[in-house]
Amino acid sequence: MHARTALTTPRRAATLRAMSFASKITRTPRPFEPDAAQDVSERFSDLAPELVEVLSGTAGCSPYLKGLMETEEDWLRAALTEAPDTAMERAMEVSGDTSSELSASLRAAKRRVALYAGLADLAGVFALEDVTGALTRFADLATERALTFQVAQEIRRGKLPGATEDDIASAGGAMALAMGKMGAGELNYSSDIDLIMLFDDSRYDEDDFHEARASLIRAVRRMSAMLSENTADGYVFRTDLRLRPDPSVTPVIISMEAAERYYESLGRTWERAAHIKARPCAGAIEAGWAYLDRLRPFVYRKHLDFAAIQDAHDMRLRIREHKGLGGPITLPGHDMKLGRGGIREIEFFTQTRQLIAGGRDPDLRLRGTVEGLTALADKDWVPRDVADTLIDHYRFHREVEHRVQMVRDAQTHQLPNSPQGFERLAAMMDEDRDALEKKLTDALTEVHDLTEGFFAPGSSDEGGVELEQDEAEIVEGWKAYPALRSSRAVTIFDRLKPDLLARLKGAARPREALINFDKFLRGLPAGVQLFSLFDANPPLVDLIVDITATAPALSVYLGRNAQVLDAVLGGDFFTDWPGEDGLMEDLAETLEALPDYETQLDGARRWMKEWHFRIGVHLLRGIVSADEAGREYADLADAVVQTLWPIVLEEFARKHGDPPGRGAVLIGMGSLGAHSVTAASDLDLIVIYDAPGDAMSEGRKPLGARAYYSRLTQAMVTALSAQMPEGRLYEVDMRLRPSGRQGPVATSLTAFGTYQREEAWTWEHLALTRARPVVGEDAIAAEVEAIRTEVLERTRDPATTIADVNDMRARIAEAKGQRGLLDPKIGPGRLQDIELVAQCAAVLSPETPRATLDQIAAGQDIGWITADEAEALSTAYGTFRRLQSAAKLLTDETLDLDAIGQGGRDFLFRTMKVDDGEALLETVSGCAERAQRAVEAILARTPGEAAA
Repeated sequence: MHARTALTTPRRAATLRAMSFASKITRTPRPFEPDAAQDVSERFSDLAPELVEVLSGTAGCSPYLKGLMETEEDWLRAALTEAPDTAMERAMEVSGDTSSELSASLRAAKRRVALYAGLADLAGVFALEDVTGALTRFADLATERALTFQVAQEIRRGKLPGATEDDIASAGGAMALAMGKMGAGELNYSSDIDLIMLFDDSRYDEDDFHEARASLIRAVRRMSAMLSENTADGYVFRTDLRLRPDPSVTPVIISMEAAERYYESLGRTWERAAHIKARPCAGAIEAGWAYLDRLRPFVYRKHLDFAAIQDAHDMRLRIREHKGLGGPITLPGHDMKLGRGGIREIEFFTQTRQLIAGGRDPDLRLRGTVEGLTALADKDWVPRDVADTLIDHYRFHREVEHRVQMVRDAQTHQLPNSPQGFERLAAMMDEDRDALEKKLTDALTEVHDLTEGFFAPGSSDEGGVELEQDEAEIVEGWKAYPALRSSRAVTIFDRLKPDLLARLKGAARPREALINFDKFLRGLPAGVQLFSLFDANPPLVDLIVDITATAPALSVYLGRNAQVLDAVLGGDFFTDWPGEDGLMEDLAETLEALPDYETQLDGARRWMKEWHFRIGVHLLRGIVSADEAGREYADLADAVVQTLWPIVLEEFARKHGDPPGRGAVLIGMGSLGAHSVTAASDLDLIVIYDAPGDAMSEGRKPLGARAYYSRLTQAMVTALSAQMPEGRLYEVDMRLRPSGRQGPVATSLTAFGTYQREEAWTWEHLALTRARPVVGEDAIAAEVEAIRTEVLERTRDPATTIADVNDMRARIAEAKGQRGLLDPKIGPGRLQDIELVAQCAAVLSPETPRATLDQIAAGQDIGWITADEAEALSTAYGTFRRLQSAAKLLTDETLDLDAIGQGGRDFLFRTMKVDDGEALLETVSGCAERAQRAVEAILARTPGEAAA
């Protein structure tokens, strides 16, 4: 046994040395006071030289730490032989069954934690986050022990109604919410701890509420005294409970329900920012997290919240004014926390951007400053180099702050006022004084420069923009608009106005741009959020000017739905199109996070508007072509319909039970079926179900099959088309169902087959060529497709079919006439004319394609359409589709080159690949004439004649 011990002891000793404090030393403070350093050097002379050097250097700089070394000598000697993490955990050991025992134990632990953290910080054994993390863990522990002890006293005296020994662990429903640096795990060396004390009122009967609250008030007061009173053993933490709602009139602990009511009705931006770092740290932890979940909508708004910038800027100015911290940066006495370029600047910069975007992106809801800056850079809210610079300066600032606090355990953030003080600070950091002062000046200046531009980006200089009289009258009229009814909105807008007017005046047609911007501004229900967003993001003003100078219809839409601009700054606005599957995944994820059906429907509208706006902007900016935009609009419509159908079905089934029979399928007709949706398309839908006529659902309110599917269809139509706070998704047209308006809104599979085989008119078979199952039961979709194929591929008399199409064409021409040379849809040789022939070709062909160009090719295959005619039809179809796509952005009326302005004309010419209006008219009329000749020639023959 002894031989084995002799063999292993040297190895164990070597391992301990490798893990110990001494092995991790990376820097050593220089002694500023040689006598104090010599005292400690002699006291610990038996230790390793590198340890003695750290201890004596520390003692020569910090009288406070020197005193702790002497008081805690025995404990420190043992701790220096252990792994640093182990030593720190051992420092936090607390015990005591009585108030005096626990109080003394907490204070002894505080001395040891402060001593070891200080030495580890100065020697580079701990990184900044290790130091602040250790201080925070001890603050959590101390708060937990003090709170549960005092609540236990109330319970044992029978003062907390209904509570037993089992309630001690959760402090009888009381909970300490760590705020500020404690909440973020960033406590500084001599920090207060900021706590909001709350209790879970749901644990107490209404009759017991006041008695329970009085008991918990007593417990919290005693807890605070246990932590903050300065006894012969020192203090644990100075405890500040004033961050609670309305602290001048509320007790030291309030109910969670009362706190929630306050924040919902009276909460201010600074309180929102404070709650970014909030964290339950003691007592009823689980109830605390649930409380923060309920408070999340207060902290993080659903829209990008750029108005928070102005609030934060005002708050900074008030702090500077109150503390007398204005003026240029000078080092003597400079406040490293609240002064220019200080720690608070970095924290405000980070928290404000988290407030702006955290409602949309949960990944930004982080408590730590470094973690928050890193996430903001990852999501492109802050340039990476800016984030890295601020992180470096934040760590440096915090290390300097710690050292000025370590000298005498003073709650200060101020740099020394004397040359001797700077010499001491430089010695603690083992740096040359001149070099340190330069480093401090550079860091403070750079932080101030980086953050000040963010918080105060604008100027109130009018800029000397000259306006014509009518233009000046338009601008003067803005004062009466809802968006400018608040003084705060006016203040921000006045800062924006000179630059905005200058950009509008620089547009191709300045007056048109101003008029369209006026339409946009008139439609805004409020302005603070949007103007703040412009103020912080000047490139966004360029986009607005581009839209207002080019697309008046889009600018009016934007005025009514300004929240879609959130998407522009959301990080992925200009990334590649995700496709239908990517859209469905994104929408499903968005809706899954929303709490109820109505909120999901509104969320779907908000989501759809953002993507719809993105397609329009991409088309306007030339990022996508008109053909690509058309495919994207179609993907978007498909994604919305496919994602909402199961949600509507689930909500309907909650009341009426699961669908009777085999279920239903939703069939897309018209442009939806052909996957050719435009920016302003209605959705043509029919619903087909399969269930026995006597089938009933099994729910709280059962329905027969016909009533069930009719009402389910109406619920889906409502989900898509109802006007809600976020607008509507799509207009829905169900007239293409069997029997049209007279038929039931949902059709049984059997009735659908019978109608298409025996009763449908030729025009209904033409419409059937574009029918496509979009969402629903796969088996029923397959049977619908089989019926479609059977009906369309059966032998029919070509001459009769063509005669019916000629008759239809004549009726359309008589009813709708010609709407102008630039109308892409109605008129000879235009879209409707071409689609009519193409659908007829699909009916006459043995194949039944859905897309118009494929249908034209099928007509060529059966010898009904010549190659030249197919080329004329296809070219005209592509031309008019591009014209239609561009026109929908420019106006809701018939396209008029004079009315759309120069910006609109430039966009239209670029989209149509022509140089001017004359060339556009020539292209359009030429395509229409060639297509008209082709249509009339085709409809004058039967299949086979073209080939012959």
